[in-house]
Amino acid sequence: MISEAQEQKSSLSFLSLFSGCGGLDLGFIQAGFGPIAAFDIWPLAVENYRTNIGDHAHVWDLSNGQLPSELYCDVVVAGSPCQGFSTVGKRDIDDPRNHLLQSAVKIGINAKPKAMVFENVLGILQGDHKAHWDRAHAQLNAAGYKTSTLIIDARDTGAPQSRKRAFLIAWEKHFELTPVIEKQNHSTLGDALRNVSTLANHEPRSLLIDGSEYKIATKIKPGQKLCNVRGGEASVHTWNIPEVFGDTTPEEREILQCIMKLRRRIRRRSFGDADPVTPRDVYLNLQRKVTTDIKSLIKKGYLRKIEDSVDLTNTFNGKYRRPLSNGASHTVDSRFGDPRCFLHPNEHRGFSVREAARIQKFPDSYVFHGPIDEQFRLVGNAVPPTMGFAIGKMIKDALSREHK
Repeated sequence: MISEAQEQKSSLSFLSLFSGCGGLDLGFIQAGFGPIAAFDIWPLAVENYRTNIGDHAHVWDLSNGQLPSELYCDVVVAGSPCQGFSTVGKRDIDDPRNHLLQSAVKIGINAKPKAMVFENVLGILQGDHKAHWDRAHAQLNAAGYKTSTLIIDARDTGAPQSRKRAFLIAWEKHFELTPVIEKQNHSTLGDALRNVSTLANHEPRSLLIDGSEYKIATKIKPGQKLCNVRGGEASVHTWNIPEVFGDTTPEEREILQCIMKLRRRIRRRSFGDADPVTPRDVYLNLQRKVTTDIKSLIKKGYLRKIEDSVDLTNTFNGKYRRPLSNGASHTVDSRFGDPRCFLHPNEHRGFSVREAARIQKFPDSYVFHGPIDEQFRLVGNAVPPTMGFAIGKMIKDALSREHK
């Protein structure tokens, strides 16, 4: 927990909105800011925050753009929900959570800070969803703030994961701020996973040796994933794991490989990135009879019939992703403990909560509590503290120059 002495030592204050379990806040505290209050609607997140950071966190619904009382500070930070903007989800333009960014902007302006930080996924910058981001810029500009969009990769802040996020930085016009962070050396996933066995929250789930998950995991090498829609060394296809997905003949595998390529090459729709193919397409490409093999593959569950065409049954772009120890992790999200999504780089299992927290650069002293699935959600939804530190230092340096 952050001590009172640490808070009193900080001459600059910040207010946190949609704080979650406090990843962004930890970074700002490390950069020399003192928190005056933090708000989130998720009770478990607030409990974890209060246990590990301080009792200034409160459960509060921010959707109406109001706080329980007037608060003023030097900096406002906000990580409003990203689910409606994320390319991983449905990207529902009418998701009510999309409007929470405007709630944060309203509260931020009312707090009269010197600077503000609004974080979200890159999907908020794409398509019709960008209107929310543009509106936030316009509202802040109208309130007298300069604004800039800053895209940061967690790797450039010292976190060993590929995680890009968009930050809207706003600052008062009377001082100069250059929206650029000081890049740190990249750390590796292997570095993050060292010496975790005795730490809290390290309870990895072992896979049953006779189970299909274990059998699949043994076939996935570092840098690979289970994927039927891409070729190359990085993709392991289901038809290459017959002990789980069923036997195929060399002729049937040739057809599956052919369909994998043709479905992206022969386009019939204006949306998506692939289409079903006709048996005639396969015949023309292979120059041999294919009807019997296609019927067999449908019966075996490798292909599905769609009107007069066929397509692969499993068209996911990647499961059982196993990263390289000497590289970066995939983005830590709420599914990070599921081996069907992410595998440990060296062991046939998923990640533990502590390992996920290490990759996010939470300190080992931060102990998560609650149901395991919710712990992964807490960690996955958080902004890496190193990102918070990089932005906090950038703002603090700018404010320090103003007072010289």
